[in-house]
Amino acid sequence: MNKRYLKKLMMIAVPLMLSNVISQIQMIIDRIFLGQINTYYMSALGNVTAPMWTTMSFCFTIATGASILISQSVGAGNRENVEKYAAALTKWNNILPVLLFFFWMFLGELVFRIMGVSEDIMPMCLGYTRFFAPTFLIVGVESSFMVIMQTSNYTKPMILYGIIRAGLNILLDWLLIFGNLGFPELGIEGAAIATTAAEFAGCIFATFVVIKNKAVTTRPSLKSVIKAPLRPFLSSVKLGINAGLEDLAWNIGNLVIIRILNSIDVTAAGIYSIVFSVEVLVVVIIGAIGNGTMTVSGEAKGMGDVKMFTGVCRIAYILCAAVSVLTLAICLSFPENILSLFTKDEGIITGCGIYLALVCVNLFGKSGNIIIGSGIRGSGNTRWMFMTQIFGTFFVVGCACLFVYGFGLGIIGVFFAVIADEGVRAVINLFKLRRITGKWDEETSSPVSV
Repeated sequence: MNKRYLKKLMMIAVPLMLSNVISQIQMIIDRIFLGQINTYYMSALGNVTAPMWTTMSFCFTIATGASILISQSVGAGNRENVEKYAAALTKWNNILPVLLFFFWMFLGELVFRIMGVSEDIMPMCLGYTRFFAPTFLIVGVESSFMVIMQTSNYTKPMILYGIIRAGLNILLDWLLIFGNLGFPELGIEGAAIATTAAEFAGCIFATFVVIKNKAVTTRPSLKSVIKAPLRPFLSSVKLGINAGLEDLAWNIGNLVIIRILNSIDVTAAGIYSIVFSVEVLVVVIIGAIGNGTMTVSGEAKGMGDVKMFTGVCRIAYILCAAVSVLTLAICLSFPENILSLFTKDEGIITGCGIYLALVCVNLFGKSGNIIIGSGIRGSGNTRWMFMTQIFGTFFVVGCACLFVYGFGLGIIGVFFAVIADEGVRAVINLFKLRRITGKWDEETSSPVSV
């Protein structure tokens, strides 16, 4: 039965997956370039990207509410609601990102001081922030158009979107980080300029696709965008705010983890950043499958098809578990080869293999949270995932403090805390998904199991 939904899931997930992998490879190359110049650059990136991506990610995840409402409207065949929610999202989704641009331009240093960033790397953090902050000006447009393409089940252009962004970013990295072909050697600031320029190029491409391509079936008309009232957007925000706050809660926990790492030594955040760069490359694959799961499960909810709902969740987790097994096998086989891409420091290369293995083990619990959580959100319940993430934030911080300060485990204690958090929440969320499908099953009198 699960195979019936595999094709629909992969039609959405694969292009997103390829686009995300391309983007992550570009980010990894960023780190490789910078890590080969100065190990402190990795610590600076770890401290900068954590809080900035926290706020940027909030902007993207808050659009989840519109994605759910549009998907459910597509499943129910309600074109009027599709137009209403898509138009409101396109018009009103730019306010918060613009405010965040000003926040990071003028208050970034305050954030870094609260995080305990050392004076050695503070200038690097501020230089990167100054040139990366303009990216927030286009986040509202990008997140809106991603939702529109995804709910249209038309994500193929995302592959070219990723190639454009990554290709331009890598080229500009090579020119501006190292000062090749007569360009100024700007180091970490060059990396920020390259990323910002690439993001603007990607946004222009995405805008062209949404406006011109007829396959984008949930695209609203210009007239409806101009006339769109605020209320439908607020309705989607009411649903999406929980997803945004969930992501924010996770990132706040991650920021505290960075603060704990900074208290260990100046390189600890850099080591954490290096190791999790590998995990992030895999998580974007799992996340793409999760995005597909949320869209298809949302359509299933709109159609009232409980078998489709549970079937897509099941097959999605099987795919993610297979990806996790493959990643673990590769990292156990070639740990030093992987780590040497990011740094020339022999101590880090020889001593961090265990961290690489632990972060791969963490993928199994993280896969469960991403896929199960996507199914729960697709059902229209975004509050539950927010509440379990609040628990998870306190849990992971508490465990990290206990393992690092109480047991004196150092960096490895942080990894133990992260694994425990993802595993515990995956089990809790699975029980919730069972209750959702069990209640739905009783209402529809359809036998189903998860």
